Amino acid sequence: MFKVPLKHFIKENHELVLLSKKINWEQLESDLGIYYCEDNGGPCIPIRTIAGIVLLRRIFDESDESILDRWVENPYWQYFCGEVYFQHEPPFDRTELIKFRKRIGEKGSKQLLKISVQLFPKKEVQEDEVLLDTTVQEKNITFPTDVKLQKKIIEKCRKIAVR
Repeated sequence: MFKVPLKHFIKENHELVLLSKKINWEQLESDLGIYYCEDNGGPCIPIRTIAGIVLLRRIFDESDESILDRWVENPYWQYFCGEVYFQHEPPFDRTELIKFRKRIGEKGSKQLLKISVQLFPKKEVQEDEVLLDTTVQEKNITFPTDVKLQKKIIEKCRKIAVR
């Protein structure tokens, strides 16, 4: 009764709010819903919640241990994952992330990868962006944060997603 909806105190132009509107959550739920049985066991964790947390984990480079702790602190993360009201407890145990990845397998992981690649159209990937790597190295090594390597990875992921 006294809960305030998340959308009343978050900014509508925040990057995660805009990103959550770009994702076709219904399509994702129907694609990943095939990995769940309707008449066996207890109710499952909502697919949008767990898939959203997996996407946030990749976007913000978090571990399974830290992603849920940060999720509890951040109303934008909760909104991205489909919550209506601010939650003070994690939506599930950390071990559920491992079970989810095993459940959806390689094929489901490819579907999540396809969605994350499709969020950024080709025109948004530009080589004039500058990423700095502050680690001190004397070797002439191309780091994963190098823009050329990043663009190459995105292009390869796009080809895999199209296939």
